[in-house]
Amino acid sequence: MSSPAPWVQALLDWYARQGRALPWRRAHPDPYAVWVSEIMLQQTRVETVEPYFRRWMDRFPTVRALAQADEQEVLRLWEGLGYYRRARQLLAAAREVVARYGGQVPADPAELARLPGIGPYTAAAIASIAYGRDALALDGNLRRVLARFFGVETPVDTPAGQRELAALAQGAWPAGRAGDFNQALMDLGALVCTPRAPRCEDCPLRPWCRAYAEGRVADLPRKRGRARVPHHTVVAGVARRGETVLLAQRPAHKMLGGLWEFPGGKVEPGEDLAAALRREWREELGVDAEPGPELGVFRHAYSHFRITLHALSVLRVHGEPRPLQAAAVRWVPVSELASYPMGKVDRAIARQLQSSS
Repeated sequence: MSSPAPWVQALLDWYARQGRALPWRRAHPDPYAVWVSEIMLQQTRVETVEPYFRRWMDRFPTVRALAQADEQEVLRLWEGLGYYRRARQLLAAAREVVARYGGQVPADPAELARLPGIGPYTAAAIASIAYGRDALALDGNLRRVLARFFGVETPVDTPAGQRELAALAQGAWPAGRAGDFNQALMDLGALVCTPRAPRCEDCPLRPWCRAYAEGRVADLPRKRGRARVPHHTVVAGVARRGETVLLAQRPAHKMLGGLWEFPGGKVEPGEDLAAALRREWREELGVDAEPGPELGVFRHAYSHFRITLHALSVLRVHGEPRPLQAAAVRWVPVSELASYPMGKVDRAIARQLQSSS
């Protein structure tokens, strides 16, 4: 067996000394734990994921335990991580793994990629880290490190740029050690070769790095220009009936599917907040609502847009709400709101209601 290239050996030596001690990393990683961690880490920082991962594994320690779970419990445990489709797909994939593979997470990247929520990157990460398969897991950290290392000018967030990086790095690792290679580059990108102010003086790849040699570290990687992030004004209604408050459950196929919310929606051009709330409640619930004073203003940024949400009290509801556009509607005791999974903005409203009660 041939020795790895000097830069690869330097990288692996650095990883052995400086690699992060993360709860899903072991001498013999559990494929299920690796899978859960990779899904949680999509578009989420490691320090945010760690406590969620520990709670998740305490509650669902195996694929079979997850496969038997109720979706509402899964969403509630996921609450705060965002991108809730990941949780629903993880549950669906766990049930498929039990049904098709007897509860054993597949080792073949092609089979992994057929499961809900697992794309090429996640399949490569699971296969390489958990099973030692030779596969390159080209995440954001790897794209940045490799673009600087090889001096790649093609934007790394394009298919062409990712193909170029994969071709340059493919097979660089020693046979059976792609998992260590991938994790070493992930950690190097997170700890040293950071997007801003990279610590080149501490980098084990500095002697071979083309961007460093040419003084172009700050210029790479290149990315496509981003479109302006749109902003929406949103209104939600808080209707009380005794000690209960009205919630609607979002349809499974929509954003934040399966979560519960205070009913409402976008304010259309030419509408004020009260008019928008009355229209939304007629369309979604089939009732006439009489808006009252504003209870609070809440702001939140999603991946592709931002919102400013105005929560209005609802003084009267004429008729009995029906789920015309929601999966369900329910009058919920304020004291029990914590047991209903919600997005961040609706959870903030719920906490405000609970504190005032």
